[in-house]
Amino acid sequence: MPYILSIDTSTEICSVALSKGTEQVAFRETAEGRSHAKILLPFIEETLKEAAVAPEQLQAVAVSMGPGSYTGLRIGVSTAKGLCFSLGIPLIAVPTLQIMAAGTRKAVPMEPEMLLCPMLDARRMEVFAAMYNVDLQEVMPFSAKIIEEGSFAEALAEHKVLFCGNGAEKCREILSKNANACFDHTPISARNMVEIALQKFENQQFEDVAYCEPIYGKEYVAAKPNVKGLH
Repeated sequence: MPYILSIDTSTEICSVALSKGTEQVAFRETAEGRSHAKILLPFIEETLKEAAVAPEQLQAVAVSMGPGSYTGLRIGVSTAKGLCFSLGIPLIAVPTLQIMAAGTRKAVPMEPEMLLCPMLDARRMEVFAAMYNVDLQEVMPFSAKIIEEGSFAEALAEHKVLFCGNGAEKCREILSKNANACFDHTPISARNMVEIALQKFENQQFEDVAYCEPIYGKEYVAAKPNVKGLH
């Protein structure tokens, strides 16, 4: 069974999981926010040390590819690419929204025809959203959506839809008017990447380490500095 290191820095949560096959053997996580650059490498070092696994024993690195925080994604992906380059191992990309759906699937009893709709907060009433079935197969690709009355009406007419992720709570008042809408707030975590990463490893679904880039969802716009003399 391969040792795979999974990294998620797509939100305010920073987490690292080491797995051997389907078994999680070590894990680190914090929700401090804005500390990813400082803690990610120590987390990786501590995780490997706890499991008594040398970096050279890793057979792949999996990373959350977005959408998500611009800075967080850059830190996670650049770290994962650096490890893959130095160790000569493959890079596995896992969609952030699929990780959210995987966590909710573990936390909530599933019904066969239920759909999972992970939502990532994108300010105001906008979210990044996708939709998966209970086998985590994508049935609606991710996009930026402004949530309003009538959102997801077609899916809700035919299925129970479990809205999850850090963007779901702000949509509850609007979406809960439909009896088929359910909600879960299980936080995103690298520990929920393990099975997805293993499946991609077995299918040899690897990324080009040189050219792989995060999926931001929106074009990054830098804030204009307010410090005198800098503009």
